[in-house]
Amino acid sequence: MGTDWARGAVLYQIYPQSFADGNGDGIGDFAGLTERLEYLQWLGVDAVWLNPCFASPFGDAGYDVADFLATAPRYGAPEDLAKFTDAARRAGIRVLLDLVAGHTSNRHPWFVRSAADPDDHRYIWADRPAPGYVASPGSRPGWYRPNFFDFQPALNFGYAQRDPAEPWRQPVDADGPRANRAALREIMTHWFGLGVSGFRVDMASSLVKDDPGFVETGRLWRETRAWMDAHHPDRVVLAEWGDPARSVPMGFHGDFFLQFGGPADGAALRSLWDNGTGTVHEHWPQQPCYFDAEGQGSMQPFVAEWERTAQAMDGRGFASLPTANHDYSRLACGPRTREQLAAAFTFQLTWPTTPAIYYGDEIGMRFVPGLPDTEGSVLGPRYNRAGCRTPMQWDATPDAGFSSAPADRFYLPVDPSPGRPDVASQRADQSSLLHQVRQLIALRRAHPALGPDAPVELLHTGYPLAYLRGDRCLVVVNPRRTPAHLPVERELPGRLLFGRGVSLTHSALHADGFGYAVFGR
Repeated sequence: MGTDWARGAVLYQIYPQSFADGNGDGIGDFAGLTERLEYLQWLGVDAVWLNPCFASPFGDAGYDVADFLATAPRYGAPEDLAKFTDAARRAGIRVLLDLVAGHTSNRHPWFVRSAADPDDHRYIWADRPAPGYVASPGSRPGWYRPNFFDFQPALNFGYAQRDPAEPWRQPVDADGPRANRAALREIMTHWFGLGVSGFRVDMASSLVKDDPGFVETGRLWRETRAWMDAHHPDRVVLAEWGDPARSVPMGFHGDFFLQFGGPADGAALRSLWDNGTGTVHEHWPQQPCYFDAEGQGSMQPFVAEWERTAQAMDGRGFASLPTANHDYSRLACGPRTREQLAAAFTFQLTWPTTPAIYYGDEIGMRFVPGLPDTEGSVLGPRYNRAGCRTPMQWDATPDAGFSSAPADRFYLPVDPSPGRPDVASQRADQSSLLHQVRQLIALRRAHPALGPDAPVELLHTGYPLAYLRGDRCLVVVNPRRTPAHLPVERELPGRLLFGRGVSLTHSALHADGFGYAVFGR
C-alpha cells in the first residue's frame, strides 16, 4: 500500500492543548485524545496531525522544542503517546506529529552546549553583530541567528551561498549541517518506532539559508525522502511550505495551501475563504472572498493556483486544502455564520485536493476575539492566534466538556457565547453542520469520483460554482445569500446524493442562497 493512504485521506488537525483534558489540569493531553477517539472514528477521518507535543518551555506553544525525543509532561509520557497511536491505528486512524526541523528552543541542551563552546557548529553563530542576530546568552562570544522568535535559534543546515561580509557562513556539507541532517533522521526514526505514521514539517523551507530557488533545501528534502522510501516506505512527510508546486517535486508527499506563504503570500487561499475578514490580521488587507455572503468574490485566483500546482506536481504528491489552522482564523470568523459553512465544506470535501479539517470547524466553532497573549499567540496589534486555539466544545455544560478543572486553569477560556455550538447537541441533530460534514466524508469515501485523482471539469466559476467530477458527480455550491441560476445545455448527473436548496432541470440549475448539493448518475 505504501503511502497511497495519505493521498486519499481526510486529515484532521488537533491542537493538543485544547482538544480534550484527560487528567483534569485544564490542558489537553494524550489521555484526552485517546478518550475522544470514538468521535474521530465516528466522524470518519483517516489521519490526525498534532501540533508539537515535545518537551518545551512553551514560549511559542511548543514550537520551541527543548527535547525532540521526549514528550511534554503536560501531555503525558511517550508511552501515553504510543498508547494513543496504537488505539488510533486500531480505529483506522493514523497519527502524524509536527516536526520543528529548522530550530530549537534556546533551552535545548544542544543550544546550551553550543552557547558555551566556540567549536560547536550545530547553530549559526556570527562573530560580530548582524541584523536580526541575538547576543550569546552563554560564555561563547558572538551572536546567533534565530528562526522566528529570538528564543528559537536556527539549526545550522548550512548556506547555499558564501558571502565575504559574513565569513561565519558554512557550506551544507560542513560538520554542523551534517550532524543536524543525521539528527533529523534519528528523531524521525524514534517516533516512527512508537507508531507515528509521518510528520508535518514546520517552516519546511527555512533550513538551508540564502538558498535562491531552494536548490540546496530541495536536495536535503529529496535525500530525506529517498531515505524514507528505503527504510520507512509507508510513512509520509508533509510540508508547511504553502507551495505544493515547489515542495512536492522537492520530495514531500504533500503540502498545504495556506493563507500565508508560498505564491503571492497565500492570496489564492484567502480569495477562497478569507477567514481574517479584515478584523483579525493586519498583515493582509481585507479582500472579497468567494465563500462570503455578499457574493463579491471570485474563484479565479484559487483555480489558477490549483491548476498551476496540479501541473507542477504531476501526480507525484498531493495538495491539501485546510479549513483553517492554528495560525489563522477559523471559517466561522467575523460576520460569517454557521449557515454559510455547509457550502464551504461541500466544496472542500469534493474538490480534487486532500482536505484538512481544523478541530472544531466541523461544528462551526468560531474565532474568539479579545483573548490574552498565550504562549506567543500575539504577533501584532490585531493578530492574536489565541482566538482559533480555544477549547474544543464537546457539550453544552459550562466547561464545554473539555476539562474537569476550574475554568481559571483552562489553557484558554471556552468561547463565552451563549449560542456556541457543541458536539453532543449536533450529534443529536441530524440536520446539523456536524452531520453534514460526516455525510460528506462518507460520500467522498463511497464515490471515488469525489476523491483527489478523478478529473474535474469546471462548468461555472461564478455564482453558483458548478463542476463535474469524473463525469460521475456534479457539485453545486452557492455561498452567497442571494439565489443563483445557471443555464444547462447538456445532460448532467441528476440524482441528489447530498445537499439542500439546489434544483436541477433539463434546462436550468437553481441554487438558493447558501445552497449546496452533490448529484450523481
